[in-house]
Amino acid sequence: MALDKLDITGDLKSFQFENGVDISHWHLLPLRERSKGLMVTACAHAVFFCKLLHSMRKEKDKKSCLESGMSRLLLGHHREWLKVGIIGGGHTGRQLALALKELSGIPAEDIHISTRRPETLKDLQELGMDCFYNNGRVAAWADVLFLCCLPSHLPSICSEICTNLPEYCIVYSLVSAVPIPRLKQLLSHNSIVRPKYQFQSEFHGFQWGTQGTIIAALQDKAAVQATCPWSPKGGITMNATWFGTVAYAALNCCKAWSLAHREALQLLNDVILRPLAQNQEQTPYPLFVRENFINKTFASTMAEDETFPWFDLTVVQSRETPLSRLLTSRAEVRDTLAQVYCAFFGASLERRGEHCLVVSSGT
Repeated sequence: MALDKLDITGDLKSFQFENGVDISHWHLLPLRERSKGLMVTACAHAVFFCKLLHSMRKEKDKKSCLESGMSRLLLGHHREWLKVGIIGGGHTGRQLALALKELSGIPAEDIHISTRRPETLKDLQELGMDCFYNNGRVAAWADVLFLCCLPSHLPSICSEICTNLPEYCIVYSLVSAVPIPRLKQLLSHNSIVRPKYQFQSEFHGFQWGTQGTIIAALQDKAAVQATCPWSPKGGITMNATWFGTVAYAALNCCKAWSLAHREALQLLNDVILRPLAQNQEQTPYPLFVRENFINKTFASTMAEDETFPWFDLTVVQSRETPLSRLLTSRAEVRDTLAQVYCAFFGASLERRGEHCLVVSSGT
């Protein structure tokens, strides 16, 4: 092992963090592990979200290439990957940027970070990321904008970027102390995703530990399974509306790309189910139809070439939707999506049973 990779203090108890903690504060030590678990979980969900949108964009370009007869080489010069902006270069922003670069498939040059001290992110710049201090610029450029700032900084940041946000830009907030209604008010924007995490009070499952990197954790099968929204084994649960919000956000992207609703559904189904198709001979297919996202009455009036309506993501996270009803009522759909989630990270989940289903308008 190279000397620069060797931790000579690893087995010396006197050098460990716990050794300097007074016995009266030992009851607080589990907070370190919780913090690690929360960071891994939040980064995992952000990676899944961006990888889904990035894969959909690539698949759309691929189909356009086939339909137009454009060569793949020529397409490579014209295509645009998903553009990800991050506001905040502290611990959360840095870890998120590294996770996205390593695990989402998004090129480093398509990840831009706005921070007050870009000089502290030289390691990320060396990887190819663009780091600077201009919140309005990154907001105007990004397809997905992550907020990784302190809650106290959020009002001033929102006032800087609210006039720069394109309608199609999805704001993904990791500022846990600020609820969606407040974010919507500050940004004058309705395309907002805000995951809400909660720790289980009595938990004896997967142990997060305090050592190792976020990327290393997300390359570990057990850790990936622990972050799964539908079968969390890491003691951290999240709001049940998260995947529904992800799916509606994906359909909003399809509308921005001017795809008819049938094309949008096919694209979403293809990208979500492909990881399972590659890993299994018989793939459980929850083939979503339009009635899983909009009510039947409205669906019956849609023309073949009509796009989906624009979905207000702040409403999707606060009210019952056709998709939320489906996910609540159909355990086999949740099981399949758990398989999909793990497959996105190259992991697998023990199956409860084989499901081969089409999610129809009658579900």
